[in-house]
Amino acid sequence: MAVRTWAPCGETPLLRVKLTRDHLSAMSGVTLDGKLFLQVRKESYNAEAVIGFLRVLLRKIPGKLLVIWDGSPIHRNHKIKAFLKRGAAKRLHLEQLPGYAPDLNPTEGIWQYLKRVELGNVCCTDLDHLYQQIIRARERLRHKRDILKACSRQCGYSV
Repeated sequence: MAVRTWAPCGETPLLRVKLTRDHLSAMSGVTLDGKLFLQVRKESYNAEAVIGFLRVLLRKIPGKLLVIWDGSPIHRNHKIKAFLKRGAAKRLHLEQLPGYAPDLNPTEGIWQYLKRVELGNVCCTDLDHLYQQIIRARERLRHKRDILKACSRQCGYSV
């Protein structure tokens, strides 16, 4: 989907921004029935934050859970293994995607949709503004279950 911008005819629009190390970190997941779980933080994710996200999933989704995630080193942290040994493994099974496989990861489609559609023409003044825009986009997307389900189907997952 093309995103449009305004500029004088024949002139490429330029956005000037200061380069900083400020950033937002995000973690997301989607269920086959189209429920979206997306957290955004101003700090980088560490093992404790990943465990917090897994706890949210365990609290919000009944029954056994299969979490398919990428091979990020943080996902293999010893604290996460200890969390599983302390009882989470009774309901939670973690499966790692192969090396680089965005075509098998439904959340890649969700991020593409967020960036190209929901946030397509958003130009933020700072990180706080970006954070607010992402949260608003997440809430809009949560009501579009057909799109969320399509991201899983496109990867070959179905109920």
